[in-house]
Amino acid sequence: MEEKLLEQLRYPIGHFVYTHTVDDIIVSDWISELEALPSRLEDLVRPLTESQLNTPYRSGGWTVRQVVHHIGDSHHNSYTRFKWMLTEDKPVIKAYQEKDWSNLFDARLGPIDMSLDYIKALHVKLVFLLRGLTKEDLARVYIHPKGNVEVSLMENIGRYAWHGNHHLAHISGLKERNGW
Repeated sequence: MEEKLLEQLRYPIGHFVYTHTVDDIIVSDWISELEALPSRLEDLVRPLTESQLNTPYRSGGWTVRQVVHHIGDSHHNSYTRFKWMLTEDKPVIKAYQEKDWSNLFDARLGPIDMSLDYIKALHVKLVFLLRGLTKEDLARVYIHPKGNVEVSLMENIGRYAWHGNHHLAHISGLKERNGW
């Protein structure tokens, strides 16, 4: 039972599943989710106190502060991957150690405003880029070095729409459980 609860806390909206049957409407919805993420995140975390920001969303998990900084770091890397896919033929991306990044000084102690502002600016650029893509662009791929897996640009859009919602659910679940 405890394992099931931990899985639910770790993946409150489930795991990302890409079906390869994505149409233009789904892609448009994913891009709209990416566009809404910065304001949804800010609305969720802005009222929190410093103590609340330093509370892990689950036992052994990141603090809310670390989650906010992680979203900025992760979506920064994703934006770079989109650019590589659009400018190189099947680039092998550089994976990054997100857990190690979340333990760096800026993620553990840094004010969330710097990442909230960064996420806003990054998503304006990201959404503008994604809305201008062609069907051919959406089919472009990168190679993830872990397993040499091909990931399409379209799949990456869905993965990062899911990623934002995944972390919003971590924070909103914590707030609900704690009555914040």
